[in-house]
Amino acid sequence: MSDLKRENSLFPLNNPHRRLLVVEDSDEDFVALTRILKKVGFHNPIDRVCDGDEALDFLYQRGQYADPNNAPSPTLILLDLNLPGVAGVEVLAQVKSDETLKIIPIVALTTSANPKDIEACYRAGVNSYMVKPLDTLKLTELIEGFLAHWFEAAILPGYFS
Repeated sequence: MSDLKRENSLFPLNNPHRRLLVVEDSDEDFVALTRILKKVGFHNPIDRVCDGDEALDFLYQRGQYADPNNAPSPTLILLDLNLPGVAGVEVLAQVKSDETLKIIPIVALTTSANPKDIEACYRAGVNSYMVKPLDTLKLTELIEGFLAHWFEAAILPGYFS
């Protein structure tokens, strides 16, 4: 992604009102992801939860997230599937069956390339499914494509509000 493309984009990559919620239990994977996001110029707010139960608490503003200031509504959710507690596909299904939350796009980012997992996610309403490559360069390219689509090309819900 070039800086020129970002400057000329109708929907600029960085917008403090566009929040990303990352549901990721692996500290290593989260650190790698945030390092790549910063490297490619993404500076929007990022919230992180570590398991499915915490993701649902965050989204429904329950428990430690009861204060809306501690759990602002995300613009997009990046969801790992292999989570402790409530599994990622169950979080996906619950969010997509909720009238208030289902508007939030959810992108699965997982190590599983299993066709059954992919189909289950699309049946549950995932907006996109990406497999985490092991190679850092390929992961960087994947994240650049993700950002280009979701934060530059796509018009996300509530963009103009």
